[in-house]
Amino acid sequence: MNITFPIIELFDRYAIACVKWQRTKTNEDELVYYKQQVDQFDLDLVHEPLESLTSIHNIIWDLEWQLKTGVEDKLPLAEIGERAIAIRNFNNKRVALKNEIAELLKDTIKEIKQDHLSE
Repeated sequence: MNITFPIIELFDRYAIACVKWQRTKTNEDELVYYKQQVDQFDLDLVHEPLESLTSIHNIIWDLEWQLKTGVEDKLPLAEIGERAIAIRNFNNKRVALKNEIAELLKDTIKEIKQDHLSE
């Protein structure tokens, strides 16, 4: 089976795998899988946006961790709302960085949001 998906998704998944590895050391196979694929590209071209993308995933991880561990009931509703807005805003930046990577690598597939706040 030969499954392919857009370069922007490959780099996004790679950035997520890097963050997960840094924090949990539980996903070596996943990290290696994505690393082998991104290494086929000129990483010097996308170094800065990839670093920024990874940084955003670290920030999102920090914002989401309590919500994912089931202790959100201990957070004030205002805090949950602020986190949700921050996550949305960082996801908008994430989309822009993914599209920047696509442009730098001359890929025509970009993420386009319709009727969405990131427009």
